[in-house]
Amino acid sequence: MKKTDESAVRSPLHHKIARAMGAPKSCGKSWTCAAVLLPLIAAGSVAAQGKPPYDQELQLGQEMFNELKAKGEIIESSPLYDQLRPLTDAIGKAAQPHYEHPFKFYLVHEAQPNAFATPGGNVYVVDSLLYFVKNTDELVGTICHEVSHTIHHDSVNLMKQHEKTIAKEVGAAVLVGPTGPHVLAIYFLAKLRTLGYSREAEAKADQTGSDICAGAGFNPWGLVWLFEDFKNAQKHEVPQMLSDHPSDQNRINALTKHMTANPSTFGKYSRDRSSATPFSVPKNAPVVFLR
Repeated sequence: MKKTDESAVRSPLHHKIARAMGAPKSCGKSWTCAAVLLPLIAAGSVAAQGKPPYDQELQLGQEMFNELKAKGEIIESSPLYDQLRPLTDAIGKAAQPHYEHPFKFYLVHEAQPNAFATPGGNVYVVDSLLYFVKNTDELVGTICHEVSHTIHHDSVNLMKQHEKTIAKEVGAAVLVGPTGPHVLAIYFLAKLRTLGYSREAEAKADQTGSDICAGAGFNPWGLVWLFEDFKNAQKHEVPQMLSDHPSDQNRINALTKHMTANPSTFGKYSRDRSSATPFSVPKNAPVVFLR
């Protein structure tokens, strides 16, 4: 079999990163890249500097924040925060005992309603989601789901699962250098919509999310209502947390089983969505982006 020129099959993302970081465009044998990447993700480059391994999540999260800021997507101020902050304050208080770094919540601007979490405690809520949800509990359910991915360390686990792909596209020589966390941040944000969490990870985030909702004093049935709403939604309207795995009914069934099996936690909450508090924000609210 004719040997393929490795540089010819590099993805545009790899070349973009290599040019931006001044890194070499090849990393030798792919097994070498993978062998280097897994320890980097598992222990973190900061471990070599004498810091605890889990600090790698904090560093990755900060690099992702910096990348979103550079792209001009983070909203620094807006009337939208007036209605979001009371909710995220309660969510953060309920979730904080389960994670080692402080949770921080930011609005970002994108067309598709969504929310996503990155390592280290940063949670991003897309402004269009605030216009899409019908009640407070649907919004809280979405955010709690994403917070749960952070608690379960799903982002880092996802990177581990795709270590060979990342090594091939990025290059081990870049990853082991001082710019490694920044490169991983660029890669993760670029691939956020295509890698996708496993069904098991999503199901666990649903259940933990419902626990956090209840702990924060919100109706955990809001996440079920959201699943039901998106059954009839247009594809472009469906948040990433739902579009990756379209079997909404399975998730509804699993959540229903979880909540009915734990009446001491969930028994006081009504499944009737007419009991929910409507949620609305000012139309076309002004925003100021973080620069």
